[in-house]
Amino acid sequence: MTSSSSGSCRFADYFVLAGIDTDSGLEPDELSGENFDQSPLRRTFKSKVLAHYPQNVEYNPFDQDAVNMLCMPKGLSFRTQAESRDPLFHSFLITREDGSRTYGFVLTFYEEVTCKQICSAMQTLYQMHNVEQYSSVYASSSCSMDSLASSIDEGDSTSLAKLQRYNSYDISRDTLYVSKCICLITPLPFMQACRKFLLQLHKAVSSQQPPPLPLESYIHNVLYEVPLPPPGRSLKFSGVYGPVICQRPGLTELPLFDFPLREAFELLGLENLVQLFTCVLLEMQILLYSQDYQRLMTVAEGITTLLFPFQWQHVYVPILPASLLHFLDAPVPYLMGLQSKEPNDRSKLELPQEANLCFVDIDNHFIELPEDFPQFPNKLEFIQEISEVLLHFGIPPEGNLHCSESATKLKNLVLDDLVNDKKNGNLTANTINMYELLKGNETLARLQALAKRTGVTVEKMEIAPPPAAAKEKDTKCQCSEEELRDYKLTVQLREVFANRFTQMFADYEAFVIQPTQDMDSWLTNREQMQNFDKASFLSDQPEPYLPFLSHFIETQMFATFIDNKIVSLWEEKDPLLRVFDSRIEKMKIYSVRIPTLRSSNYQKCTVLKEAAQAIEQRLVKIDHTAIHPHLLDMKIGQGKYEQGFFPKLQSDVLSTGPTNNNRWANRSATAQRRKDRLRQHSEHLALDNDLKEKYIQEARSIGKNLRQPKLSDLSPAVIAQTNWKFVEGLLKECRIKTKRMLVEKMGHEAVELGHGEANITGLEENTLIASLCDLLERIWSHGLLIKQGKSALWSHLLHYQESEEKREAMVETPGEQMSLYKKRPSLAAGPERRRSDSGLNLPTLRVSLIHDMRHVQHMSEIKTDVGRARAWIRLSLEKKVLSQQLKQLMFNQALIKKLYKRYAFLRCEDEKEQFLYHLLSLNAVDYFCFTSVFTTIMIPYRAVIIPIKKLSNSITTSNPWISVSGELGDTGVMQVPKNVLEMTFECQNLGKLTTVQIGHDNSGLLAKWLVDCVMVRNEITGHTYRFPCGRWLGKGVDDGSLERILVGELITPVVEEDLSKQCRTPPQLRSPTVTRRLSITSLGGKTGKPNAGQIQEGIGESINNIVKHFHKPEKERGSLTILLCGEYGLVSALEQVFHHGFKSARLFQKNVFIWDFIEKAVTYFETAEEDEESQENLLQLKACSATFCQYVNAITAAPRNIGKDGKLQLLVCLGARDHLLPQWIPLLAECPVISRMYEDGALLRDHATVNSLIRVLQTLHEFNITLEASLVKGIDL
Repeated sequence: MTSSSSGSCRFADYFVLAGIDTDSGLEPDELSGENFDQSPLRRTFKSKVLAHYPQNVEYNPFDQDAVNMLCMPKGLSFRTQAESRDPLFHSFLITREDGSRTYGFVLTFYEEVTCKQICSAMQTLYQMHNVEQYSSVYASSSCSMDSLASSIDEGDSTSLAKLQRYNSYDISRDTLYVSKCICLITPLPFMQACRKFLLQLHKAVSSQQPPPLPLESYIHNVLYEVPLPPPGRSLKFSGVYGPVICQRPGLTELPLFDFPLREAFELLGLENLVQLFTCVLLEMQILLYSQDYQRLMTVAEGITTLLFPFQWQHVYVPILPASLLHFLDAPVPYLMGLQSKEPNDRSKLELPQEANLCFVDIDNHFIELPEDFPQFPNKLEFIQEISEVLLHFGIPPEGNLHCSESATKLKNLVLDDLVNDKKNGNLTANTINMYELLKGNETLARLQALAKRTGVTVEKMEIAPPPAAAKEKDTKCQCSEEELRDYKLTVQLREVFANRFTQMFADYEAFVIQPTQDMDSWLTNREQMQNFDKASFLSDQPEPYLPFLSHFIETQMFATFIDNKIVSLWEEKDPLLRVFDSRIEKMKIYSVRIPTLRSSNYQKCTVLKEAAQAIEQRLVKIDHTAIHPHLLDMKIGQGKYEQGFFPKLQSDVLSTGPTNNNRWANRSATAQRRKDRLRQHSEHLALDNDLKEKYIQEARSIGKNLRQPKLSDLSPAVIAQTNWKFVEGLLKECRIKTKRMLVEKMGHEAVELGHGEANITGLEENTLIASLCDLLERIWSHGLLIKQGKSALWSHLLHYQESEEKREAMVETPGEQMSLYKKRPSLAAGPERRRSDSGLNLPTLRVSLIHDMRHVQHMSEIKTDVGRARAWIRLSLEKKVLSQQLKQLMFNQALIKKLYKRYAFLRCEDEKEQFLYHLLSLNAVDYFCFTSVFTTIMIPYRAVIIPIKKLSNSITTSNPWISVSGELGDTGVMQVPKNVLEMTFECQNLGKLTTVQIGHDNSGLLAKWLVDCVMVRNEITGHTYRFPCGRWLGKGVDDGSLERILVGELITPVVEEDLSKQCRTPPQLRSPTVTRRLSITSLGGKTGKPNAGQIQEGIGESINNIVKHFHKPEKERGSLTILLCGEYGLVSALEQVFHHGFKSARLFQKNVFIWDFIEKAVTYFETAEEDEESQENLLQLKACSATFCQYVNAITAAPRNIGKDGKLQLLVCLGARDHLLPQWIPLLAECPVISRMYEDGALLRDHATVNSLIRVLQTLHEFNITLEASLVKGIDL
C-alpha cells in the first residue's frame, strides 16, 4: 500500500505550495461542473501548484496535475472579511498503477488578495451576476412592480435586498481572501506528525512575531534531515514551535495506521460502521459522502485498515475531485468519497447505479444499505466486544454528533428522542453518565441481554474519565494524553477486528490447493487454476457463518490473499500475510481447540493490553531524534517575514539536500538495502516482482489496473479508454462467472450419475447467482442516461414493457394482432412431448419477456425494484431463457440509444454478442433458483390426465380426482371435471413436484379406466412433470385399485431455438428412458424377465442411492420418494425379488399378486401361534410376526382404495421407515406358504441370497427415513 519502488528512507518526499496564479488570473474551473447561477464567491476557479521542493524524486516522480487536484479538489475558493476563514486540514492518497501508494497531507488557509487585477475581476463578475439575478427576479414576478415590492417586503429568499446584503463584494468596502495550501507528500501515512508540522508552519506565518528561523530551515529539515523511523521505533523531530513525534509498528504488529479510529466510530456509530465494514468485505460499491475531506479520508482509511489481513483490490479514491464525477459510472466495485456541497443535498445526487450501493452520509450519521446481504458472523457478540473497548475509553457506541455541524440542531432535542432515534442516536460532549443515558437504547439493550447470557457483566463497567481528569497519571509521555489515548484506542479496536479473522480463518491453510508446477507456469495458467477448496472449507464451518463466508470467499480480496499465500512458496511472504500467519501459529500454540472441530463460540481478543503497551512504550521512550533545523546558506534579504502571508521560498536551498552533513544520508549500499527490505517487510506492499504483478493483475483482477483514475489527463480519449477497460473487464467477469456456474453444477452432476438429483450446495449456488445478478446490474448501469428507481436493469425492463404495450395497443384488428405474433415467434419453453395415443397434450406455453415481468410484478412479497430485477433474472435462468430475453432487450436499438451513452457496454456490439453467448452456456444445466427461493408465492399449475385410448374407454362415467404433492406441500384432493381430463389450479408454491395421487369413485356403467400418465406443469417457470401410470383404475380389473400414487419425473425441455437451428434432426427428448414398469402379472407379463444377477444388482443400486441421499447436506437432498417408489427405487427392486420364481398362473382366469402371498402368510402366522416350538425361537418369531401382521392389517384396514400393488408399495415403505424389512424378509422366506406359491429356484427360497439381502437392507438402519404424507395417508399404526 505504500511506494513499493521506494528507495526512500526520508520522512517526506516533497513540500508543495498551491494556490492562485496571479499571472493567469481568475480562470473558471469548468471540469468541476459548477453552475454559474451561484454567486462569484461560491464558484470554483482553477488552482495551480505554485512551487514544489525538490523538483523530482527518482522513486516517486512528481505528478503535478494529480497533486493540484487533490490538494484543492474544489479549486480555489474566495472569502471576504465577513466570513470565517479558519485553516482546514485534509489528507489524500495517490495510488500508482502497481497498487503502491503515496500520501499527501494538506493545510488550506486564506490569504489576502493583494493583486488589484484579481480584485477588480471579482467586482466585475459580481456586477454581471447581480444584473442577471435582478432580471430573473423581475421576470419571475410577472413584471408587476407591486409584486416585486411585496416579495421584497416579505423577505423572499430571492429578493434583491437579501442578494445585495449577503452575496456581494464591493472593492471599496470589502477585503478579498483566497485559499492557499501547504502540503507534505510522504511515503508512509504519518498523519498526526504531518498535521502538527503544517499547523506550526501556518502559525509561524499568522503570528505577530517572526519564527525563530526562516521557514526554509524547517522545510529543508523535514525534507532532507528527518529519516523514517525504523519498524518498531519512534522518532522525534522539530517543528517551528515544538517537537513532533511519530512511531512505527514492529514487524509482528499490525501495519502502520495513523488516523484516529475514534473519529470514524464517532461519526458513524458502531452499528453503522460494522454494516459498512461488511459491505466492504463483500466488495460492494461504497460511496462516502461528507462536506469535510478529512472525514472522507478518515472513514475510508479506517474501514480499509480494519480489513487486515485482506486488502481492498478495486477502485479506491477516498476523495473524488469534482472533475471526476463521471467515475461514479464505473461498473466495478469501488470505494470512493464525494464532497457534498450543502448539508442535505443527497436528494440532488444522481447516481447511475444503486442496486449494490452502500451510501454513507457521514455528516448526518446515516447509512443506506444494499438489499439482502449476509450479516457478519457473531455480529451481536462482535458489537458487544467493540462497545466494551469504546466505553472503556469513554466513547458512546452509538457515535457522537458533537463532532458534527448538526450538533447545534440536536441540542434542543429531548433526551428520550435522542436515545430512541436509531439514525442519529448521539449524545452531547458530556460522557460522564454515558451508560445511564444509553440504557434506553435498543442496540445496547440487545447487547446487555446477550452479555447476561454469556456471563459478561456490563452494568458495573467503568467509564474512563475525560482526558482532563486523566492528566494525573505520571508518565513522561512525549505526546499529549489525548493523542496517547487515541493511539491506544485505535490499536485495540484494530486488534478486535483482526482477531475475528484469525478465529474465522485459523485453518485456512489446510484448504489451500498447493501447485504442482513452478512459479512461471502457475502464474501463466492462474485463471484456470482452483487454488482454494471452497466446498470443503465451507463444509467445515459452523452453520451460522455460511451465508457470509460463502459470499466472502468469492471476492477479489480473498482470491488475492490466497494467491499471495501460494506465491510465498517461491518468494518472500507478503508482509500482511506474514503477520497474520504468525498470529495463527501463536493462537494454535496457546489454544487447545481441536482444529477439525469448528464451533461458532465467540472468542474474545486477548492481546488488547499488550498492543496498547507496545505503543505506549515507544511514545514514552523515544528511540531516535533527528537533527535540529539550522540556518541555511541563504541570500541576504530573502525570506522576509510579512504577517499573514506565506513567504516566497528560496528554491536554491530547498531543491537539494545536504551533501554529507548527516549520519544516515550515505550509509553503505548493503545497509541501505537492509533498510529497504525492512521497510518493505513492515508495510502493506504490492508484490514487487514486475512479471508477477503483471500476471496476477491480468489473471485475477478486473478493476485492479483502475484502482485510481488517472488524475493527470482528463482528455476524452483517456476517459474513453477507461470506459473501454471497463467494458473488457465486464465481459471477462461474465466469462469467468458463467464458467464457474457451469463447472460447479456439471461437476456435481457428473459425480452423481446414479440419479438426476445432483446439485451444488444450495448456498453456493445462491452465492453464484447473487453475484451474477450483481454483474448484470453493473452492466446495465454502465453509461446510463435515464433511470427510474434503484435498479438499472429493472428500469430498462420497464421502458421496454412500456414501448411494447404501446406497440400492441396500436395494433387494433385481430388480423393485425395475428400477423404481429407471426413476425415475432416466441419460443415454447414447455416441452413438445411425444403425443400419446389419445392425442391429448399440454398446450404450448408461450414464453414472453413481458409475461415474465408481469408474473414478477404480481408477486406482492417483493417490495423493491432491485428485488424485482433479481426475481426476473432467477425466473429467466430457471426457464433457460435468460440469454434469449436479454437479447430481445439489448437489440431494441431505439430504446438502447435513448437510455444509454455511446460508450456504454450495451452499445458495444461485439461485446454484447459474446456476453449473450456466455449466458447461453448456462442453459446446459438445470436451475431451480426461482422455485426454491420464492417459496410462499401463489403459482398457477395445469394438469392433464392422459388415458390409453386403444385399450379402453378414455371416457369414464365415474368422478375422477387428483392430489399433487411437491417438496414444499400438497394441493389436497381436487375433483377433475368429468370427461375434460384437463384442469388449471392455483396454489402456494409446491416446489419440485414429487407425487400425484389419482383416483375415482367407481360410479356409473363405465367405471373402469386405463390411465397412461398425468402431466403437470408450473405455468410460471414452465417446468413440466410426467407421472407415468400405465395401469387400470377400477374394481375387478388389474389389482382392483381405485387410486394410485404416481411418482413424477421432470421432463427436459426442448433445446433452445438458437442451438436447434444448427442441427438437422429435431432434438430428441430425454423424457422417460424406460417405460413405467408394469406389474409382471398385470398386463400378461410381456416384458422380458430380469435374471437373478440383474435383480440383485438392482437392489444394491437402489440402497446405494438412498445411502448417498443421506450423505448430502440436508438442504440439498432432493426427493426421497423417488428413491423409494420411483423407477429404480427400493420398492421396484424388492418387487423384482418377490416376482422371481413366483407362480403367477391364472387360477380360474384370476391374477395372483404378491399381496395375495403376503395375506396368506399373515393368515398362517395368526393361526400357527398355537403350535409349540423351542422357547427362545418362539419368542423372537412371535414378536416379529406380530409386528408384521399388525402392519399388514393396518394397511388392509385403511380407508383408501389402493390396489394390491399399492398395498405392497406401502408395506415396503413403512418397513424401510421403521427399519423392519431385515426382520420380515427371513420371516416370509421361512413361512411354509412359500413352497406352495414359489418355484424351487426362486430367490426367496435361496438361503445365501436371503442372507445377503438382509445384510444390504441393514445398511439403512442408521438413517432416519421420513415418508411423504401422500404415501401414508389414512394408515393408523
